[in-house]
Amino acid sequence: MFYRGKYIDSGDAREMGLKRQRLMDQGPSYYGTPPGPSYMYNTPPPPPPAYSYVPPPFPVVRLRGLPFDCAEAEIADFFHGLDIVDVLFVHKGGKFTGEAYCVLGYPLQIDFALQRNRQNIGRRYVEVFRSRKDEYYKAIANEVFDAQGGSPRRGAPRARSYDESKDLAEYKGVLRLRGIAIHCQQGGHYGFLQGFCTF
Repeated sequence: MFYRGKYIDSGDAREMGLKRQRLMDQGPSYYGTPPGPSYMYNTPPPPPPAYSYVPPPFPVVRLRGLPFDCAEAEIADFFHGLDIVDVLFVHKGGKFTGEAYCVLGYPLQIDFALQRNRQNIGRRYVEVFRSRKDEYYKAIANEVFDAQGGSPRRGAPRARSYDESKDLAEYKGVLRLRGIAIHCQQGGHYGFLQGFCTF
């Protein structure tokens, strides 16, 4: 092997290899090699954990600035091309506040919904915000509580009569089923819910 005008035998080649390794291990150089150990000669970093699943976000957005006579059909037109699962209009004290929550079909559709921010429904521009699952469920709970005649913001609960407390002791729940097949007949859901409920 020829190196700078000299022939190099195997002994000199070993010296060059050692010099090369010392140059690699010296640390930062003029060319900006990062400080620290070289992964070429040291053990690689540990691999990431085997199970690192992050669930996708709940696909809900909040709308603000809606017209007070707004309907679900207008929101469906506003989000034309997106899959709308549910629309919840927010009421306070029995009056519509101009806000709504819209649940979309897929988490990827949130970005498309946010692109419609500050577009108009009628004469009003509508603001579209990201929302969370707990905000949506809190709005549902407030709607249910307001429908019962209460308001979650009141300080002292009102006194109940004897008859009201008796009615609350009995469970009067309503189960709302969505996405039922068209060919399902009345009473066909009893078999599906038989292990969970009594009829």
